[in-house]
Amino acid sequence: MAVNMQVNLGGLVMANPVTDASGTFAAGREYSDFVNVAGMGAVTTKGVSLNGWEGNESPRIAETPSGMLNSIGLQNPGVKHLCEVDLPWLKSQGVPAIVNVSGHSLEEYVSVVEALEEDGQADAYEINISCPNVDAGGLTFGTHVPSVERVVSACREAATKPMIVKLTPNVTDITEIAKAAEASGADAISLINTLLGMAIDARTRKPVLARVVGGLSGPAVKPVALRMVWQCHNAVKVPILGMGGISTATDAVEFMLAGATAVAVGTANFTNPHAVDEVIAGIEAYCEEQGVADVNDLIGGLQC
Repeated sequence: MAVNMQVNLGGLVMANPVTDASGTFAAGREYSDFVNVAGMGAVTTKGVSLNGWEGNESPRIAETPSGMLNSIGLQNPGVKHLCEVDLPWLKSQGVPAIVNVSGHSLEEYVSVVEALEEDGQADAYEINISCPNVDAGGLTFGTHVPSVERVVSACREAATKPMIVKLTPNVTDITEIAKAAEASGADAISLINTLLGMAIDARTRKPVLARVVGGLSGPAVKPVALRMVWQCHNAVKVPILGMGGISTATDAVEFMLAGATAVAVGTANFTNPHAVDEVIAGIEAYCEEQGVADVNDLIGGLQC
């Protein structure tokens, strides 16, 4: 049985429902010896800022039970480098490019989107509202409904491409943030970003990470991510890109049943560089086994 694997993520047509999670796959080229990049539904780039960021001090990665903490600090060389070096390579692969947009101020977000619009090579934007707003004393954009409304609305005015808004899980009610993003012009939402955590070295009595806290990812966060995807699927009408602890095709199918239209493989890429290919093949095999002719029939198929 031939399975239709094509999905539509808020106007971005993907040949299959699998991309990577931003920050775990660079811009695709680095994994091309291990993954059939051209066969992915899309490639999501590492977060890009206007002029580039140096990132945080080391140590900035720590292994945890069933996961990892990172405090990379969105290190990147800036949007000009992305447009000149990385996006042309992705275009040569014939795979849609989702550019993760980061900023420390509303103006920076808009400037990055404007630069990408002028360049024209990106196929969609993932607006990362988990960045700290320096103008508001470091308050994370995505934890405050008025901030979400302002940054999403401003990016919407500048963007003509499909716009996905990436939500932080470090909030009291994820559905309120999702509704604000939808009302402000998001074509889709992606979730979850990392959970805030920390690690301590009992021998030195010091934090393991230089900045003390970092983002927890990997299989440990999957139950939280599934819950939040399911909640948002029941709260908004825009499609969802689900992520958080996806290591296998079964994990991916669970996210789709919870309401995700597409899924992203993140931390698993570090332990298994073939994970993306295996997830794509596994979803198709699951559909064949279950007699599902169209992968879209899985979306929101959870039976409660």
